Amino acid sequence: MDLAATVILAGLILALLWLLRVKNSRKYHLPPGPAALPLIGNLPQLEKRTPFKSFVKFSEIYGPVMTLYLGWQRTVVLVGYDAVKEALVDQADDFTGRGPLPFLMKATEGYGLGISNGERWRQLRRFTLSTLRDFGMGRKGMEEWIQEESRHLIARINTFKAKPFDPTFLLSCTVSNVICCMVFSQRFSYDDKKFLHLLSMINGVLKFNSSFLGQMYNIFPWLMEHLPGPQHTMFAHIKELREFVKMKIQEHKDTLDPSSPRDYIDCFLIRMDQEKDIPTTEFHNENLVSTVMNLFLAGTETTSSTLRYALSVLIKYPNIQEKMQQEIDSLIEHERCPKMEDRKSLPFTDAVIHEVQRFLDIVPFGLPHYALQDISFRGYTIPKGTVIFPLLHSVLKEEKQWQTPWSFNPDHFLDQNGNFKKNPAFLPFAAGKRACVGESLARMELFLFLVSLLQHFTFSCPEGPDGMTLIPEYSGFANMPRRYQLMATAR
Repeated sequence: MDLAATVILAGLILALLWLLRVKNSRKYHLPPGPAALPLIGNLPQLEKRTPFKSFVKFSEIYGPVMTLYLGWQRTVVLVGYDAVKEALVDQADDFTGRGPLPFLMKATEGYGLGISNGERWRQLRRFTLSTLRDFGMGRKGMEEWIQEESRHLIARINTFKAKPFDPTFLLSCTVSNVICCMVFSQRFSYDDKKFLHLLSMINGVLKFNSSFLGQMYNIFPWLMEHLPGPQHTMFAHIKELREFVKMKIQEHKDTLDPSSPRDYIDCFLIRMDQEKDIPTTEFHNENLVSTVMNLFLAGTETTSSTLRYALSVLIKYPNIQEKMQQEIDSLIEHERCPKMEDRKSLPFTDAVIHEVQRFLDIVPFGLPHYALQDISFRGYTIPKGTVIFPLLHSVLKEEKQWQTPWSFNPDHFLDQNGNFKKNPAFLPFAAGKRACVGESLARMELFLFLVSLLQHFTFSCPEGPDGMTLIPEYSGFANMPRRYQLMATAR
């Protein structure tokens, strides 16, 4: 049977299954939503470049809890702080499921912390949080690693001698090295060609996931597998990244001293040995490889993209940059490394960093959740097998939560006396039991790296402030900041 006939037959089978599914779903009291077409669902009604904005528009008609069909997949979207918080925090146990995103399922082979549910997720999350804390996440040891990496970053920027350069891969190296210290107990040189190649592939994978084709892969994986396109290149990249991780794990196995674990991989290997006679153990090689992949990818690109975006904001608004520098200079001598305890004395700087995260809105959909069983929520039933999007974009840009949601405004995080104030709707790391594992690490990195950079440099770009745009290059799974050239003038 040729490809065209196979696709037609598959389409007919799916159309029949669609009709059965729609008929079956009528027995549930689903949240309201727009009428959907067979097979393609509501996809034609979504903005291709910024689909999450279409969800917000739908919510103006159908309310904060609504049903959409992304192709074949029934999806419930939660819009606004109240709905997202009620689901992820107040009904946390019901919403711990993670959606089986086809791209991530294939990339991780179904293993690892990021994509798992049930007992596997509970065991891996508990182990990962406690192990990363033991290696300093949110503590003094991690602070010293970041300070050390800051010194390497500043030394490298000094070599450009105020000439324009693209900071993308330099910031990726910097952030990734912090994760590498925790996971591999080593840092890589900024000139290491293998390391730069790996970071380039990670960047490409995230870009693909945020592109139209990346979103189509998650909706129609069976079709995209048979069509030519960049998805095949992405999986070749992921295979190469997996081989790198496997090589590092083998190096650890060859040099392991169980009495003195060096990093996350060592701790996992020791736990594997302890549980080798337990048939149901989740501590096995497949989960180790995929969880290290999760940490390496998630711990590199989101934080480095946020740092890159922060520098573009400071170039766009030089008065904000100058005010941050004045505040930092009044507290920290030029040669002293910033410390986390400085944060409480730098309220404006802290407010700007929070506002960068709010305004960039790096993961607008949030990572998809999944109904592991029928869920009752606000009088509706969310049937088992439904993908659930807690739309973080709608929380970070909600008009009743933020005074000027569409403007960059550090005052969102300052009271009338200029003191830092929290806002419960600040949820860039999501909330509840599936909130980002690396939240405290990311917060520490953003603060220490940015304060160090502003201590030593003033940032500008060749075109001047008006030449800097804050509109992302891609808006899909992630909002990816544009690449640009900057100049770092030593202070």
